[in-house]
Amino acid sequence: MTSNRPKPKKQGNRSGKNGGKNQQPSLPRPSIWLDPENPPQTAKTASFVEYLRWMRTPNSDTKDGTKIELLQKAMENADYGDRLTQLTRRTRSLVGQEGTILELTCPWRIRVGGILGPENILLPAFDALGMPYIPSSTLRGVARSQAIREIMARDHSCWDKAEKKVAPYFGDLEADQQDRCGKVIFFDAYPLPMVQASTPSQAGNRGVAAVRSKAKAVSRAPMNGGLAVDIANNIWGWQDNHPQYISNPNPFFSLKGSTFVIGLRPMSGCSLTTFNQVKDWLTKGLCENGAGSQLNTGYGRLTLNSNGQLNKLPRELFRVEFELEGQLIHGYQKSNSDSWKWNQKNQRWLHKGKSEAEVRPIAFKSMVRYWFRTLALGVIPREQIEQLKRWENQIFGGIQPQQKLGWLRCHILDGKVEQAQGSNRNYLCGKQTGILVLSHAPETPIKRQHALTQLSKTLTWIMFHLGGVGQGARRPCYQRSTLPYWRGSTLIPLTNTKEEEEFWDLPETIGKFTNLFRCRLKAFYQSLQNLTELDVDYDNPQSLEIRDDKNWEEAIDRNCQIVICSGRQKNKKIYALSVLHSPEFNPNGNYDPDLCGRSSPAKPSPVWISDINAGDEIAYQVVTVFGANVNPRNKFLEKLKQEATAHTKVWPFPKSRS
Repeated sequence: MTSNRPKPKKQGNRSGKNGGKNQQPSLPRPSIWLDPENPPQTAKTASFVEYLRWMRTPNSDTKDGTKIELLQKAMENADYGDRLTQLTRRTRSLVGQEGTILELTCPWRIRVGGILGPENILLPAFDALGMPYIPSSTLRGVARSQAIREIMARDHSCWDKAEKKVAPYFGDLEADQQDRCGKVIFFDAYPLPMVQASTPSQAGNRGVAAVRSKAKAVSRAPMNGGLAVDIANNIWGWQDNHPQYISNPNPFFSLKGSTFVIGLRPMSGCSLTTFNQVKDWLTKGLCENGAGSQLNTGYGRLTLNSNGQLNKLPRELFRVEFELEGQLIHGYQKSNSDSWKWNQKNQRWLHKGKSEAEVRPIAFKSMVRYWFRTLALGVIPREQIEQLKRWENQIFGGIQPQQKLGWLRCHILDGKVEQAQGSNRNYLCGKQTGILVLSHAPETPIKRQHALTQLSKTLTWIMFHLGGVGQGARRPCYQRSTLPYWRGSTLIPLTNTKEEEEFWDLPETIGKFTNLFRCRLKAFYQSLQNLTELDVDYDNPQSLEIRDDKNWEEAIDRNCQIVICSGRQKNKKIYALSVLHSPEFNPNGNYDPDLCGRSSPAKPSPVWISDINAGDEIAYQVVTVFGANVNPRNKFLEKLKQEATAHTKVWPFPKSRS
C-alpha cells in the first residue's frame, strides 16, 4: 500500500536552541578510552574482549553514550575473516569423512550463552581468543532436549522417563556402563566470516542510492561473523500493583544473520542409525526451537540453507502479514560524529544517536503484552492482581517474582525496511513489512493451548485496531511541516486467503464496526477467564484508584472510554487528531501533557488514536482515553462527540435492559 498524504508547506530556517550563541563547552568531549589524549591503535583483528582493556571509566552523566560508542566501534572495526575461516576449516577437517557438516543460518538475531560484562553489558559466547561461537555443549543440549520431547510425545511419558531413554545416544553417568558415554561428538560451531548479502529486516527499497551502491556493498561486507549491537528496553514494569513506565535501554551484543558451520562425528562403535538419529534431533531442535536465550521473542531460530520451507514454524497458532507506516520500529541509536551535543543550560554533554530502523519481533510481543495487561486490569478484582501478574509472566515470560519462559512465541518472517524514515520533507513515510507469527512454546501444556490460541488471536486483532507499534504508536501516521516530517504509527493487516479476509474484513459503517469491536473484546475476556480462571466481569468493570487530571491508570476500566468517530479533517490531520491538537487543548502551541504526554520526564499520553480504513474512502478513528472521568480528558471526549459526523461508544459496554 502506498500513501497519498499531501506534502507540507516549506518553512524558513529556524534558529538553534542556544539562540545562535557559540558557547564553548566547559568540559572535554566524552571519550570511550581511559586516556583520550593517547587512544590505542586498534587492530581490525582485535575482538571485543581486547577493547575491555582500554575501556573508559564510567561517568554517571555520559556512560550510556560512551557505552554505545564503544560497542559500535568494536562492531564496525571487527575483521575476523582470517580467524573464522581457519576455525570453520578446522571443523570440517576434524569431522572427516565419517561425520557430517550442517550449515544453518539465523534469519534474524541470536543470543547464545555469554557472560555478564562490565556495566551489565551482555556479551555473546566467546572462545579463548574472543571469537563468537555456539559452544558444543549448547548444541548437545538442544539435540538432547529435542529427543526427550519427541519421546515424551510418542510414549505419553514424563520428562524423567524420557530422559533415561535418550541415555544410549547422549550418555548419562547414572546409566548402564555401555550408555555412560555419548555416541556422537559435537564440535563448537563458528560463524562464517561474511554475513549473507542482507538479512530480511535490513532488506528493502531504500531509494536510488541503494541501487547504485549495490556492487560496492558486497566488497564492503563486514567480516565479523555477524557481530552486531543490540538493545534491550523493558519500558513497562509494576509498582505497587500499578503499571509503571520506565524506559531503561541497555545495549549489548548479539549475532545477526550469521551462518554457522556445525560439525558432528560418530564415536567408535556408533551405528549409522544412531548417528543419523542424533543429527535429525539436532537439526529439528535448532530449526523448530532455536538456540540461546530470548527464544520467545524471535531470537535464536535457525534454518537449513538447503531447506526451502523457511516460512513454516512449529506449533504455529496464528499469523498475519502487515505493513507499518510512520516512525517505525527501531533498534539501538547509532552514534556518529555529531551525536554529542553540549547543553549550555545544564553544563553537560548529551548523547543523541540516530535510530536504526529494524523489524523487531520483541516490539510486537511487547505491544501484545501491553494490551493484555491494560485490558485485564480493568475487569478483575483488585485482590487478584498478584495472580494476574503471575499469569502475565506465565504467558509472556519474565523474571519476577520468579523466572518463567512463557508459553507464547513471537516471530517475524520476511521482515523488511521498505522505506526508511527520511530527513527530507519530500520523502514518503517510513514503511516496514513482514509476517507476524505467534506460536506455542514447547512448554505450553496441551490443555491450555486452545484457550491461549483464542486469546492470542483476539488480542492481536485488538492491538491492530487500537494503535500502532514502535515509535509514535499512540498516534496514526501523519505528516507535518517540521522534523520529523512523519509522526505516528499505522499498523495495517494484509490478507491473502478467504479465511484471513473473514477475520480481518471491516464493516463500512461505524455502527457495525462498534458491534464487531465489542464482540472481539468479549471474546478476549472469555478467553482470559478460560485460560486463567480469574474472576472476569466486563459488564461491571473495576474503577481503579486515581486520581486527578495529572495521573491516570493505564487500564481499560470504568474510568476509560473507547469511542469510534469520524469527522472533517483539519490542517491535514484526521478528525480525532485535529481535535486533540486544536488550540483549545494546546494553548500557545504547546501540547498539554495531561492529554498528549511529554518527553522529559517521560510521560506517555493517556490518549490512543487509531486510523481505520474500511475501503472505498470510508474511514473512522478508534480513540481510547484513560482516566476519562476528569478534565481535560473528559472535555476532549465531549468536544470529539460534538463536532463528529458519526460517533459511538465501544467501552464501557452499555448496560443491558432488564
